[in-house]
Amino acid sequence: MKRLLLSISVLALAGCVTANDDTLTAHVAAAPAVTQSVPANPATMDPSDSILFWSDERRSAAFRKMEDSFPGLEVAAPRHTRTLTRGPELSDGLKAAIREYMERTNASGMMVLDHGVVRFEEYRLGMTADERWTSFSVAKSFTSTLLGAAIADGKIGSIDTPVTDIIPELAGTAYDGVTVGQIATMTSGVAWNEDYSDPKSDVARMLAIEPVAGESQAVTFARTLKREAPAGSKWVYKTLETNLLGLIVEKATGKSLAAYAAEKIVEPAGFSGGLFWMQDLTGGNIGGCCLSVRLSDYARFGQFVLEGGKGVVPDGWFAKAGGRQVDFAPQAPGFGYGYQWWTYPGGNFGAQGIFGQAITIVPSEQVVVAIISNWPKATSSGGRADFRELVDAIVKNK
Repeated sequence: MKRLLLSISVLALAGCVTANDDTLTAHVAAAPAVTQSVPANPATMDPSDSILFWSDERRSAAFRKMEDSFPGLEVAAPRHTRTLTRGPELSDGLKAAIREYMERTNASGMMVLDHGVVRFEEYRLGMTADERWTSFSVAKSFTSTLLGAAIADGKIGSIDTPVTDIIPELAGTAYDGVTVGQIATMTSGVAWNEDYSDPKSDVARMLAIEPVAGESQAVTFARTLKREAPAGSKWVYKTLETNLLGLIVEKATGKSLAAYAAEKIVEPAGFSGGLFWMQDLTGGNIGGCCLSVRLSDYARFGQFVLEGGKGVVPDGWFAKAGGRQVDFAPQAPGFGYGYQWWTYPGGNFGAQGIFGQAITIVPSEQVVVAIISNWPKATSSGGRADFRELVDAIVKNK
């Protein structure tokens, strides 16, 4: 499909830098430029050849250069970069435990920030500090942050706004009567199959559906879905709903997710490099997946969130977004789901992506841990549990 070459105008942004005493110092900077990226060797969108089923070697190459395989929007590096100073290294015992976990789970890099100071940073699989790595569903938490920014900007009334007020094309579908907040918490009541091992699952087929002229692929696939429960009554993990959330942000703001992220995340968080965000077959950024940044910029995003995203999202946004809007108890006490963030015991929360991507935020200790990986399989409950234990060990012994 022929794509329009996008050129995003430079926007004035009132950002902020926070000091330890919570003093807010305003600065004005230009949002990084955004341009269209065309893949050198386009990958097929055939579900049977989905990246979910590629070989380990093919995945490892693709994860660091998604722009070579898929179309997307490229955000330039910002003018302002947040300097991450180096603090005392973690103990030899902690470093050994981290390296063992990284080796065992095929991680390509991990960084630990303690009060914004780097305590650990190492790479594997030939990865370097100036290379990018794909996010998979870690992107969901970026999209959620852009939802908060759109609410702060007055582009979206609130999380209680009906989805059809912003995407009228969803009227008469299973999403009629669903609110923006129910999309954000994945409690729409719409039936969905997120089985990453099944090429016939909804998640494997959603980006391969035949495009309809003038309609987002997310809407086209949403038309095929049925309701299984009243809106707000049942939680089911659905990547399509984050794609819809991204479309909500794009329609409300009149900007691509990449352009809005350039203004609301990349610049104010002070990224060290650019960002690539994959597009679907109709040219929209995929809200639920596949943005690529450096490991240090995943950590910078986590630090930006930890500090509250002042000047970008409403006050207290991350307390709600990273709080248990859905409680998984009694099956999993202490665990839950917020606005596209996973919540953990002890008030911790984080972003997770298949194949071992994660950002974990520990507000009580002012710690951020970011990891990028190429797990042998898309999901691993043991790998997640071991990572949470590793974060707990870092927090207790740092």
